[in-house]
Amino acid sequence: MSPQESGPGDPTQGWPGDGHDDGGSAPAGGRGTVPPAWEQPWAPPQQPQWQPRPGQYPNGDQYPNPQYPGGTYPGASYGASPYGQPRYAAPPKPGIIPLRPLMFGEVLDGSFQAIRRNGKAMLGAGVLAQSLSAILAAVLTGVLATSSGSIETWAETASSGDIASLGIGLMASFALLSILSVFMSAVLQGAMVVPVARSVLNRPTGFRRMLSLARPRIGALIRLAALLVAAALAAVMLFFVLIVLLFSNVRGTAALLVIPLMMGFGAAFLWVAIKLMVAPAAVVIEELGAFAGLRRSWELTRANWWRILGITLLVGILVAVITQVVLIPAGILPRVLSDVVSPHGGSGRDAGLAVAIGIITAVVGALVGAVGYAFQTSVMALLYMDLRMRRDGLDIALLRQLETGADPDGIPGRGIQGAGSTPYPGYGTAPGAWPYGR
Repeated sequence: MSPQESGPGDPTQGWPGDGHDDGGSAPAGGRGTVPPAWEQPWAPPQQPQWQPRPGQYPNGDQYPNPQYPGGTYPGASYGASPYGQPRYAAPPKPGIIPLRPLMFGEVLDGSFQAIRRNGKAMLGAGVLAQSLSAILAAVLTGVLATSSGSIETWAETASSGDIASLGIGLMASFALLSILSVFMSAVLQGAMVVPVARSVLNRPTGFRRMLSLARPRIGALIRLAALLVAAALAAVMLFFVLIVLLFSNVRGTAALLVIPLMMGFGAAFLWVAIKLMVAPAAVVIEELGAFAGLRRSWELTRANWWRILGITLLVGILVAVITQVVLIPAGILPRVLSDVVSPHGGSGRDAGLAVAIGIITAVVGALVGAVGYAFQTSVMALLYMDLRMRRDGLDIALLRQLETGADPDGIPGRGIQGAGSTPYPGYGTAPGAWPYGR
């Protein structure tokens, strides 16, 4: 074999750059431009300069998020939620309450704010509702103070028939005044729902505006009050008939059955009263009749009876405590003033002082009762709004009305049909998720 020939074991056979390279020329030695690896100088391997991009895995693949084709997600910015879920947004609160189902503290706070923002309407209606009882208390105090001696003299010479006639007349007068007071309270309670409902959207209401908006519903409110008074009188008469039958037939053991019967009657009365509590608000806001308002209240309070009972009892206890704190000093005032102003005065001066103090006490009691009545009515109106938000989606409808500015001089919620039970998009279950989606 000649030196120019190469055998199969020659290491130079098949080198790059030998005459088989189409685009390069070989040097005289026959070796190509690239030396073999064992002849190249050694250098440490370089690490790849990899930097992750937003929305990529380390291998460069995009995150599998079909809602964001670019692979990014809202979590790239601080405070956003990953995986395409909506962020929590607090429900709007344009007025006295947030537009969502309410908690107990929000009901109390909204009631105080309704009285503060609509003081003329709320307190004025409360004073009217308490006016009959205040006038009656003042008149009785004056009559008893000025004619105590003559009444004692008349009682000594009067027959039993005269005393019975006087007692029946007084009872009839009290019953008539009580019925009138109930009618006036029912009408004013329905009218006072107007400023509370308008305050939900931060719309102040004066006394005249309240009466003008509630005037078309006064007839329905009077019929509602008549139904409630008739039902209460029928229940009381039925109770007394049962008591008479027990004592006439059972006799000895009737006394043992009266107490359970009274407790059962009181529980049934309380249950029905809670079920029908929001009927005046339904009559005014939804423009319903008397019977329709009762049915609507019965429907709205379904599955919420215990919650409404608890709120009502707590509010009643709160109002009673505050009322007694104010009225106890007013009750002690007559004796203190009589001892200080007229310690040795005659009967005429004592009678005049008693009349003056009685009138002042009645006025103070009426004012305190007006505040308590306004507060309890505000709680009732807000409970009605809360029940409609829970059952009819009234918060969605009110939000639309707030955004569009529709009917600024009307009553929020009037003429609005339920928007469904889907919660407001800023909170609760997301649209399309269970239980509102499949």
